[in-house]
Amino acid sequence: MIPAKPTKPAKFDKHNPATESEIVKRLDNSANVLDEIMGTPDKGIPTKILGDAKCIVVIPSMVNIAVGFGGRHGKGVATCRTTDSQGNRWSPPAPITITGGSWGLQLGGQAVDLVMLVMNQKGMDHLLSSKFKIGAEASGAAGPVGRQAAADTDWKMKAEILTYSRARGLFAGIDLNGAAIRQDKDETAVLYGKMLPFQTILSGNASAPSGSKTFLAAVHKYSQVAADKKEGE
Repeated sequence: MIPAKPTKPAKFDKHNPATESEIVKRLDNSANVLDEIMGTPDKGIPTKILGDAKCIVVIPSMVNIAVGFGGRHGKGVATCRTTDSQGNRWSPPAPITITGGSWGLQLGGQAVDLVMLVMNQKGMDHLLSSKFKIGAEASGAAGPVGRQAAADTDWKMKAEILTYSRARGLFAGIDLNGAAIRQDKDETAVLYGKMLPFQTILSGNASAPSGSKTFLAAVHKYSQVAADKKEGE
């Protein structure tokens, strides 16, 4: 009798520790991106803008998957402000993917970190719909950088989503028009043990997984700094 081959866990098997640790690593990397960007206030996201953001999306180490137009694909996490009774203030993280758009050509071949700030309710509604395209359903703009940039309020009036990139240590606003943002259903199932709708997670109606503590702590930290500065003005 031929012995049965051991079955390998499916790529997105929610009980596969390797897959689970991959998502936790992405959450930790997203926290590091925020730490490094906000650690240089003169060159980072203005605290006033961060203080007004409804949601934060971080895509660490976005890379080319194909040569040419629209050959970029990234995975990241999103969190939105909540008013839940536990006073968490930010929702558990929701895994997302970003694909397409011609913006990859602006960056050449290197890996790049992306940060997106959703600035108003309309932008938040697009994010909660779990699939939208920047520049089509949702208006996007390259975000201002540094302390002085916050004085210009045009960004607040016009764009639903402000977008930033960091490549080779250089942090700058970037135009992400044409990029599609979707819920990553496979990774959501791994992170939460089952598939949860985007809206459930980002509205704060889910418990934060243990692997998300570092990321949420970073979001809390910088949003609190921004809130404190706002009160002091």
